[in-house]
Amino acid sequence: MNLEVRREREKQERRESILDAAETVFFKKGYDRCSMEEIAREAQLSRALLYVYFKDKAAMLRAIGLRAVENLRDRFAAAIAAHATGMEQIAALGLAYYEFSREQSDYFDVLTQSAGFSHLLTADELSEALQRCGNEVMQLMVQALETGIADGTLCPERVRDPLMTAFFLRGAVHGVIMETRLPSPSLAGLPEQSRLIRYTLDMLSHGMRADSPPGR
Repeated sequence: MNLEVRREREKQERRESILDAAETVFFKKGYDRCSMEEIAREAQLSRALLYVYFKDKAAMLRAIGLRAVENLRDRFAAAIAAHATGMEQIAALGLAYYEFSREQSDYFDVLTQSAGFSHLLTADELSEALQRCGNEVMQLMVQALETGIADGTLCPERVRDPLMTAFFLRGAVHGVIMETRLPSPSLAGLPEQSRLIRYTLDMLSHGMRADSPPGR
């Protein structure tokens, strides 16, 4: 390994360690209640060195958002690769999203709350990468729907617009996840979360299944 390659690897490793530290501080205290000084202490680096890698906290938040959406994209890609038919892939994507919300709850919260983070909207390379990766996530859902239409497991009349259907499915599953994550006395009789998610996916699948035509 030549010197230039080693330096680039060390630079990338330090950048990732800074993000690890930022995640620890952000997720513990909240973005607005922490400082670059605290992140520097967590990373065991000088604050000046942090600014070499990230110009401010907002840039760190965008990098963490990118980590989150990349994690979700990779889960979706793996779910599609593990199943043959479009119907199976759609169900697997729903379960993958649910598992993401449980196993990476902080990342899930970052993506859920992203509309309220004006810091994520700043135009730079990170925000552009965020947009591209988010588009890739939606495209994987569209791909699964198109696969289902092509292989005959999904009804083309019920999936007239795969992109709009993808947004509908994501919204439906996300809504159920959020209902079960927010304790409320009115939801005391709510079924166990994983059962409810599977029931939701089964109902959604039934509505798109090729052997379940409209009016039946």
